[in-house]
Amino acid sequence: MDARWKPNVTVAAVVERDGRFLFVEEQKRAGLLINQPAGHLEPGESILDAVRREVLEETAHTFEPRHLLGIYLAPGPDDIAYLRFTFTGTLGAFDASRPLDEGIVGTLWLTPEEVRAQRARHRSPILERCMDDYLRGVRYDLDILQTHPALTGGQGNT
Repeated sequence: MDARWKPNVTVAAVVERDGRFLFVEEQKRAGLLINQPAGHLEPGESILDAVRREVLEETAHTFEPRHLLGIYLAPGPDDIAYLRFTFTGTLGAFDASRPLDEGIVGTLWLTPEEVRAQRARHRSPILERCMDDYLRGVRYDLDILQTHPALTGGQGNT
């Protein structure tokens, strides 16, 4: 019997302020790469809670998702595929005492031109596409996402 193919579910946030976009710089085997704040969905959390947690862990900022930008299927290393739910929303309070996730060097605010000029440093092959979708005005209502309460300890889609 063949094993069923299962892409890794991830979340990401596209945050723009004054024409610049929030990115994290992350030290990986391939070098110092840039990405939107992003990470994996964990057991027992909704997709919305996952993006809130990931932004906080990688930037020390709270984040409130307002719109879904898109759902992207993209290749990763070693025959891995990622199913990425990308959001835009409101960046909130910063906690200077909060340590960032392991490997995260810091945050950057980059213009679209600066992002495009650094393609060799993109951690994800869809990083630029997500930013471009934001710039084109793509937005989907969050009500499209539903989480059964049994998966989140009775809390549903929060």
